[in-house]
Amino acid sequence: MKAIAVFALWVTLFHQGYSNTLDSCQGRCGYGTDNSFSCQCNPSCERYRDCCSDYTEICKGDGGGGGSVITDAEIKALSETLYALDSNKASDSELVIDPQALVPDSQTSSKDDLASAPLFQYLNEEALFSRPTYAALLALLDNYDRMTGQTEDFSPEQLAEQDVFLKETMSNTELGRELFAFLYTKGIYASEEEFIQDLKMMWFGLYSRNKNKMDSSGFEHIFAGEIKGGKVSGFHNWIRFYLLEKKGQLNYYSHSFNGPWATYPDVMGMQFMWEGYYKQVGSSVIGCSPEFDFALYSLCYITRPGKQCRLSLGGKALIIQTYTWDNSFYGDGKKYIGSAFPATP
Repeated sequence: MKAIAVFALWVTLFHQGYSNTLDSCQGRCGYGTDNSFSCQCNPSCERYRDCCSDYTEICKGDGGGGGSVITDAEIKALSETLYALDSNKASDSELVIDPQALVPDSQTSSKDDLASAPLFQYLNEEALFSRPTYAALLALLDNYDRMTGQTEDFSPEQLAEQDVFLKETMSNTELGRELFAFLYTKGIYASEEEFIQDLKMMWFGLYSRNKNKMDSSGFEHIFAGEIKGGKVSGFHNWIRFYLLEKKGQLNYYSHSFNGPWATYPDVMGMQFMWEGYYKQVGSSVIGCSPEFDFALYSLCYITRPGKQCRLSLGGKALIIQTYTWDNSFYGDGKKYIGSAFPATP
């Protein structure tokens, strides 16, 4: 009789609106779609109408995580998720590098060419560059004048390439959608459209680094690289490095740090000469997909602007240092990206 009474009470509570964890968003906000659950707790569930009944209360309400402080632990957990979702990264059979000389930090300014061979020994361009996110990045990299003080002037086609890059990396990949889901449940963005538009402004919005010319942007600085004051400024993308080295326009000298990862993505700090201009330490995440690079830098800039952002990739610590551009603004006083790059923990 006691068992029957307990069961009857459970049925009553269930019909009064209580549910088990399979029907609840408790502890699940921002997770990707998981078909082992009877309902979902990510922004896509609103589109597909399969949200749990407490989705709005738990994931979007003030008491359930929306608008709450983003902790280092949450950022590390998300970076591990993004690391696992990077399905477009290069495999060991698709990319081979030869780091050669390792130099101490005290020697990075010496401009000594200690590498007799290129850094990139092999890249399967056919396998990687045909993928939409790689193709979208390649289309952008030749749109910039590397010299600061020269006004950037984009054609309608080049502006459209910015939109394609954002769509392919953030909207059309599971990795990009996971980043948005996290930021959405934290109340940072109210919609995917707002998210994409803000990324476009913070990354591609122009500002002046030299001579009051609209000559720079976060994307140009970080992904394409610039020349300022007689030296290389920015330049933190491995694909850009590969392309210029292949053309004979970049000479790899040495590296001052190499991350602990045994496969890709890896992290390195390189010394190199770019057609007569030297880069003392150009750190990059080697072998990752364009969407992974873009997502990591975006995550860190949005959550830790102007600070060190502590990540975890495959159980290994990584710091991304970000800088805000404080001399001009977009929107309601928002700051453009000044720089972002991997730093040693």
